[in-house]
Amino acid sequence: MSAVDFVNTESRHLRRHLRRIDSVFFAIAAIVSLDTIGQIATHGAESFFWTLVLAIAFLLPYGLLIAELGSTFTQEGGPYVWMRLAFGRLAAAIGTVFYWVTNPVWLGGSLALLAAATWDAYLSPIISGDLGDYLFKMAFIWIAILGAIVSLRYGKWLSTAGAIVKIGLIALFAGTVVLYATQHGVRGDLAGLVHPTVGGLLGVVAVLMFSLVGFDAPNGAAEEMHDPRRDVPVMVAASGVVTALCYLVPVVGVLVVLPPRTITGLDGFMHAVAEVFAVYGPAQRPLLTVAAIAFIYVLFSQGCTWMIASDRVQAIAAVDGTFPRWFGAFHPTLGTPVRVNLLSGAIATLFTIAATQLQHGAAASVFGIVLNIAVSTLLMSYLLIVPSAYRLRRLNAPRAFKVPGGRTGLLLCTGLAYGWVLLGVWQTILPGTLEPVFGVSYDFVERWGVTRGGFELFTFATLAVIVVLGLAGYVLARSGVENRAEHT
Repeated sequence: MSAVDFVNTESRHLRRHLRRIDSVFFAIAAIVSLDTIGQIATHGAESFFWTLVLAIAFLLPYGLLIAELGSTFTQEGGPYVWMRLAFGRLAAAIGTVFYWVTNPVWLGGSLALLAAATWDAYLSPIISGDLGDYLFKMAFIWIAILGAIVSLRYGKWLSTAGAIVKIGLIALFAGTVVLYATQHGVRGDLAGLVHPTVGGLLGVVAVLMFSLVGFDAPNGAAEEMHDPRRDVPVMVAASGVVTALCYLVPVVGVLVVLPPRTITGLDGFMHAVAEVFAVYGPAQRPLLTVAAIAFIYVLFSQGCTWMIASDRVQAIAAVDGTFPRWFGAFHPTLGTPVRVNLLSGAIATLFTIAATQLQHGAAASVFGIVLNIAVSTLLMSYLLIVPSAYRLRRLNAPRAFKVPGGRTGLLLCTGLAYGWVLLGVWQTILPGTLEPVFGVSYDFVERWGVTRGGFELFTFATLAVIVVLGLAGYVLARSGVENRAEHT
């Protein structure tokens, strides 16, 4: 079968199941990550200030770029297609592997571990034993993978429900914070709101960047959207406003009710929920149980949504011949890339086993580094995705939406978004190198639990493995394409 025939065959398995409102909820489910709320808040009150700054200086220009890209180039596997058209197949192959591999690592890493910790702390300690802990995490991962495998006609409801539950949980928390503050006052230190520092920015920028990207996720299933040319700009606008509020409100809520030294990255949000729910008296415990179940479901829907999106992007790379074509098959009935889904599940499973082992003792620092690498891999893919809009403006393609301001406006948005992404990448792979430039103290061993040499060896070796994976997939795929071409 020729490459063209293969692409045509697989595209026939796709069905248009995403309406405009589905796309909005899909984006909210992907972008708003409640698992990062605690990590953001650990940097104190100035984290709210920098969240607000990035909502304006990054989220807005980045959203405009994706609105133009997503409404103009509407092929399935959106981010892969944009990178290929802008920079060629090899760059797109590597960029797509970075975009995709983050998500099974994230699903099997922070999402599964935080879901298990939440269940153990607020619902039942039955999973505290090794067997129960592993069974819970395996169920969490593979149910999320199953949600990506089923037809998007049904899978989209997992994302929609997750977005609705997420908004509802944040709204309940925000209202309760107001009640709590009227009774107990403000317990947090809010001085950082008016005295932000460069050190605070450098500390929070990477996790904020990781938390704010994702407008492009629905375009992973672009040919399954009813009308991406009209729907993508509306999706970006609506989900962008909701996203900004869904970060700003809970971050300030955590800062209001918790003293700075008690905020942790692991359970910062649920810790704050448990604290403020005291205002409900005897109803505190049942309400906290409901909130914990909702929180676990939100984590699940986030992982499932990104599996739906990123697995399609990687599968389209395989369909296009820049990753082994075997992974490019879409199920004829379900219309989903089952083989990539299963590969993601296997990677998530291996990672959660390793991460669970590394949770104990000094090896816990290694787990923190691995999660930092997951942030860096996703942000690295945006070093190609963001400038794609500027590169592709030269193509004479019909545009339903353009970044305002002509070439100047496009260049400004690209420069702003790219600069923030680059800073986030730098802070994940070379942390502690910019701080001395601005006179900020930084104890590397205290922060990471390892020496700088050990950190850099582990980080760059892991990134090299991912690059090799992308290159190997590309070489194998291109060899297979050329061999088949010789026999047709």
